[in-house]
Amino acid sequence: MNLNLPENSDSMEQQKILDALPVLVFLERAGQIVFANAEARQMLDMAEGDWVPRPVEDVLWGLFPGTAEPQTLLTCTRRGSPFHATLPANGCLLPVEGTYSVLNAELREAVIVAHPGGREQTPKPGLMDDVLASIPEAVVIVHGNHVLYTNPAFTRMFGYTAEEVSGGSLRELIVPETRQHENALMERTVDQQGRATIETVRMNKAGELVDVCMLIGPLLVDGKSVGYVFTYRDIGERKQMEAQLQHDAMHDVLTGLPNRALFLDRLSLALSRRIRRREQSCGVLFLDLDHFKEINDSLGHAAGDLLLVAVAERLRAVLRPQDSAARLGGDEFAVLVEGAFTVADLSLVAARVSREIERPFDIFGHSFHAGASIGVALAGPDHTAPELLIRDADFAMYRAKEAGGSRFEVFDTNMEVHVSSQQERERELRHVLDKREFELWYQPIYQLQTGKLAGFEALLRWRRPDGSVNSFRDLLPIAEETGLSISIGRETVDTVCRQLRAWTGALPGGELTMTINVSHRQFYHPDMVAQLSAALAATGADPSRLLFEVSESTLNENPDGAVAILQRMVDCNVRIAIDNFGSTLAPLNHLLRLPIDVIKLDPKLTAASTSAGRQSAVLESLVHLGHTLGMQVVAQGIETPAQLDALRRMGCELGQGHLFSYALEPARALKLVERGYWPDTAGA
Repeated sequence: MNLNLPENSDSMEQQKILDALPVLVFLERAGQIVFANAEARQMLDMAEGDWVPRPVEDVLWGLFPGTAEPQTLLTCTRRGSPFHATLPANGCLLPVEGTYSVLNAELREAVIVAHPGGREQTPKPGLMDDVLASIPEAVVIVHGNHVLYTNPAFTRMFGYTAEEVSGGSLRELIVPETRQHENALMERTVDQQGRATIETVRMNKAGELVDVCMLIGPLLVDGKSVGYVFTYRDIGERKQMEAQLQHDAMHDVLTGLPNRALFLDRLSLALSRRIRRREQSCGVLFLDLDHFKEINDSLGHAAGDLLLVAVAERLRAVLRPQDSAARLGGDEFAVLVEGAFTVADLSLVAARVSREIERPFDIFGHSFHAGASIGVALAGPDHTAPELLIRDADFAMYRAKEAGGSRFEVFDTNMEVHVSSQQERERELRHVLDKREFELWYQPIYQLQTGKLAGFEALLRWRRPDGSVNSFRDLLPIAEETGLSISIGRETVDTVCRQLRAWTGALPGGELTMTINVSHRQFYHPDMVAQLSAALAATGADPSRLLFEVSESTLNENPDGAVAILQRMVDCNVRIAIDNFGSTLAPLNHLLRLPIDVIKLDPKLTAASTSAGRQSAVLESLVHLGHTLGMQVVAQGIETPAQLDALRRMGCELGQGHLFSYALEPARALKLVERGYWPDTAGA
């Protein structure tokens, strides 16, 4: 900028620009103030036409840029040098501070930009100054690539004071890597649209990056653009929130592990690298916790959540940095193993993970062994999509679970056929439930000594659309695995309570017991006892006539938890039977610890009742033990008159089996209720 006195159209334009600024601007040439803008003239109480060149020291008293006098500032630098001085304004001395910037060293031309400062009382700034100082956005006014004004928010946001940037350039705030691109973008947008809004990054005085939304508009004087006004808004908090939302969208909220979407993305990249580089390969481990449902159902969802978090922590600890674990949903996890070339490589990782999960977990002061069924699949030519590799690992996991769990299995093509059959059975079960094709039939239980009807055991049957009826036995494992057994069990309890209420008056003597089998999941479900209480209240059934059968394996799973659940059931006045007792001798202690009312003998013992071997002796001992402990004993699976006679001699009082009757639909079972005795012993 070549300084000229206001003599021509260009210089007049320059004067208008400088007069529009809310700061004191003086133009100096060879030690003389040759021009003062409107703000400065007003401060000095001088009209525009009264101004004549005056020495710098007559206008700014005691001007000192550090230790130098004004005349020594004329160097080759264009950076502003800060100064402090005193201005004789309106009959008083006004402290001012600002910058002294050389424009042309050869012609000894400079610009002095100042504003009131210091500790003494200063005149009240104008309304525009108040407005610019109060807004939270940083404001910068630029003319000819030189900063003419910055507001206090600029200093708060970027750390630079007004003195440090006045007369300088904004380039120092632009991140060097983006400077050329952003300058071109801003100029093009402003030229085309008159203004531009850009979300970008700027660098503060400390070298830290600041996320900002930058608004650029023209500086208009008399309708003409003479510069630019930059407004910066700090959007760092919003960016952090967006980053957190993006993280949450791709990660499991509970465990912090990647979710299914992110895992699929990472697996897709790994498969792409394997295709491009044959020397690279990968594999997947698919994990399903073996006893998660028991912990979740017995201790509640909070305990289940703690277990999932603990499993995630162990996976992080045991995996290599290049491997990636994810939670796919529920109690299912997956691991992407990169750099695995053989099944043996994957097996080493799977064994390490399995050992880690098998270690006991401490949940709410209880020690639990969760264990995991793990499926292993190595990427091959057929795995053109990540879902295919996960599917095969899932197949292998099913095989590991069927083999008893707490182990890993490697995928082979035969597994796909087997698992597909299992999945078909699951679809079949869901169809049966949706179409209401299941119903309850009743197998009678008789007093062996008198032949009197003692009650029924409710058994599920599947009535096909063609009218044929099949056992539900094959579908029960699928129902248990999928959790559908809980809803089936709830409906069974409701139906049996209503049936018991309807039949009680039809039985001579009024004594009729209905037996209900309780599945493992149903037993440990937290709402099981509440649902039982609701069914009893709704139907008016006598709870003392309800007998709930619980298997040995269910009781063995969590003996402490089983005691608490059984006690709550007993508090509802129902009775408890231990099912298939005698299959092993381990649960004998259940008879002492648990509130058991009835022992239902394993059918294998009934079959051995007519033999002269040890099993017959064990059977007789168990019958005697039950009577000694004040429990009823029921023999299951009585098939022949010889077995019936043997059980009578042993003193077994109750029995059921095909010798008496198969399970019957309700209408036919009612006829047995009305008769009251087994036909062969009626009137005995």
